[in-house]
Amino acid sequence: MRQGYFGGTSRCSIRVRTTGDAGWLNVKARVSGTTRLEYEYQIPLADAEEMLDRLCVGASVDKVRHWVRCDDHTFEIDEFLGANAGLVVAEIELGREDEAFPRPDWLGAEVTEDQRYYNFNLASHPWRDWPERTDTR
Repeated sequence: MRQGYFGGTSRCSIRVRTTGDAGWLNVKARVSGTTRLEYEYQIPLADAEEMLDRLCVGASVDKVRHWVRCDDHTFEIDEFLGANAGLVVAEIELGREDEAFPRPDWLGAEVTEDQRYYNFNLASHPWRDWPERTDTR
């Protein structure tokens, strides 16, 4: 998975992503707390690749995504590559902010509110350049 950002505000980000043989445009907006709105549209792979190479701000964020089922939930585990190599982040989609979810032993520190971990920020401030990195495994 390779993604890049056109820019954003404190309220939303706009990205392009390639996964396998598909391209995607995505708008992600913070609504409140940990709640996000997300809109995603498939686009031709060649268009997405050209946008990544020519239009995005900062470096691309490259990662491998793994899905881990745990009880009735699925964690998306992103294993970052390139300038963010070594960083591993787990994400879970919940139906509501106060929904209970499993916390397996391998789950690390909660970083939802730490904006350094937002992919948008990792594009311009990669994990390898952080003065003191946090172990997220």
